[in-house]
Amino acid sequence: MSALKDRLKADLTAAMKSRDEVRLRTIRMALAAVNVEEVSGKQSRELSDAEVLKVLTREAKKRREAAEAFGNAGRAEQAKAELDEQAVLEEYLPAQLSDEELNRLVEESIAELGVSGPQAMGQVMKVVNPKVAGRAEGGRVAAAVRAKLTS
Repeated sequence: MSALKDRLKADLTAAMKSRDEVRLRTIRMALAAVNVEEVSGKQSRELSDAEVLKVLTREAKKRREAAEAFGNAGRAEQAKAELDEQAVLEEYLPAQLSDEELNRLVEESIAELGVSGPQAMGQVMKVVNPKVAGRAEGGRVAAAVRAKLTS
């Protein structure tokens, strides 16, 4: 079993004991998403830490988008609940890159490839994405690459 999944299960037990409802429901939801991912496909398999991290990143993004939707609809209570869940999930994710770090990685990749212009976006994204690996959202990376290539 992956170390991250073990940590989630241990934290689930701790949340039950401390009666922390937000942590409890969030970790249960995260473990359920991991279990669904494990049994999807032709045969069940054990997820690696990297795969568990991808599932948690996807779940955190869902919470962020749901909070934004609730906020726009004037439903502050539900938006706060989603943000609380996102905060719990982010404890398990690697620290996000700052804008300066992301821009530096993009600039290095562009210089490494020696390309320019918006038509090279796909090439740059292929090089930048592995370097970023879960530390920045795809849309944010694409925006940074587009900005550097068009300037």
